[in-house]
Amino acid sequence: MNESLFTPFITPTVLGLPAAVLVILFPPLLIPTSKHFINNRLIIIQQWLIRLILKQMMTTHNAKGRTWSLMLTSLIIFIASTNLLGLLPYSFTPTTQLSMNLAMAIPLWASTVAMGLRFKAKITLTHLLPQGTPTPLIPMLIIIETVSLFIQPLALAVRLTANITAGHLLMYLIGSSALAMLAINLPLTLITLTILTLLTILETAIALIQAYVFTLLVSLYLHDNS
Repeated sequence: MNESLFTPFITPTVLGLPAAVLVILFPPLLIPTSKHFINNRLIIIQQWLIRLILKQMMTTHNAKGRTWSLMLTSLIIFIASTNLLGLLPYSFTPTTQLSMNLAMAIPLWASTVAMGLRFKAKITLTHLLPQGTPTPLIPMLIIIETVSLFIQPLALAVRLTANITAGHLLMYLIGSSALAMLAINLPLTLITLTILTLLTILETAIALIQAYVFTLLVSLYLHDNS
């Protein structure tokens, strides 16, 4: 049976019911935890990475912004683990779904904007009109800045979706080509498999980078509004 190019991106079902919720809840189960007084090396490396990420993102934040530390840490761990699990064969990547990424981006963006309107409404509203704007251009610039503000969550979601989907499609195409050429040209198949291996390494890096970029942009929106 011939599969469509976008078959790997279809939400899996179990007994006719969508299994997306189970897939989304699965990555947190893989995060190691320890109740011992002395942690093992894996826990130590995990804690070191979390402290490093928080130091990078929270250095410029004030006290209100640093209350989001747990939220941002959970967000980057969730996105990174979901992206990495999606690289496994016959697995489903929830972050290839625009609806899910919008469900993450819109509430986080709306929360940062609401915080800005609550604690420093005057400064937040002045972002809609750059200083020194000529009077005739004021209505147009307010509209443009308002539109750009509301596009931010869409840009967050589309960036993550496009990068993860493009990488998966490319891996699927190269893997299918290598399988088709296996009985035709063995040397060319080996070259294709080498390219696929290098692409897999690149996609692993992209999965981590996209998780960091998504969380960093949310952190920047928080910094502008806190």
